[in-house]
Amino acid sequence: MSKKRGNGEGSITKRKDGRWMARCTVHTVKGPIRRHVYGKTRKEAADRLAKALSDRTERVVYNNENMTVGEYLDLWLKSSVRGSIRQSTYDRDAYLVENHIKPALGRIKLKNLSSALVQGFYQDRLDGGLSASTVHKVHTIVHKALARAVAWQMVPRNVTDAVEPPRPAPREMRPLSPAEARKLLDAAQGDRLEALYVLAVTTGMRQGELLALKWQDVDLGNATVSVRRTLTRSGGRYTLGEPKTKKSRRSIRLTSQAANVLEQHLERQLSDIQMLGDNYADQGLVFSTDAGTPFNPSNVRQR
Repeated sequence: MSKKRGNGEGSITKRKDGRWMARCTVHTVKGPIRRHVYGKTRKEAADRLAKALSDRTERVVYNNENMTVGEYLDLWLKSSVRGSIRQSTYDRDAYLVENHIKPALGRIKLKNLSSALVQGFYQDRLDGGLSASTVHKVHTIVHKALARAVAWQMVPRNVTDAVEPPRPAPREMRPLSPAEARKLLDAAQGDRLEALYVLAVTTGMRQGELLALKWQDVDLGNATVSVRRTLTRSGGRYTLGEPKTKKSRRSIRLTSQAANVLEQHLERQLSDIQMLGDNYADQGLVFSTDAGTPFNPSNVRQR
């Protein structure tokens, strides 16, 4: 004897072994599948069917019975991470997932991942020469991914809560002494990027902020510069993006030396633009390549 419902609403039938079986269609990330629940009585099967239908209306059901950690991380990056963080941060996280996490943990079923496996994975990465700082970044990714899996009811708990990640040694920042700063600026005199070095020393601006600075951000009359953007790496190329935090947006007072070298820098740049004509891709950047495009930060460091 059976009682059928409308298409997709599920059905309940009595099996030959005496149990009751209920079936319904649920939608998963890999498409619709038929789901079966059982009960000793018809009412028990009906209650479980109602729960399955309720879950179906609340969310897309993730068929994670056989989902691997690697498959889940791909899903997490695509559906939860992409677009919610800076592209450069996404690229870094995707790189660590693909090159460090998936090769070690990717084939393990998500439901079988344990704290001991993750802890052993961290130690293996450290023994293999990966820095504590990078392993800590890996831990942050795994922890966030599993926290989302808990929220999606794919796993009952976040196993990384019981894992002790390595603590990266704090990087000691040593600013230049006044004598060292003077030596640097003396050496930079007459260089095409002298103004960049002067601003770096006198304003404390980050390299990405300097390389993303536009003339519209510079007020030579009032001797100020405004930080409104930064240079970021996206898809293998450098683009201008938003500063990391709201506090990064700020106005900075220029020293008389910085204002003077910026003015001289502008005169040289205008002369170059006039000479190159259409061959200069003017993006309004204060510091750019000969063609007007953003600098590669590593090239600036090498200088």
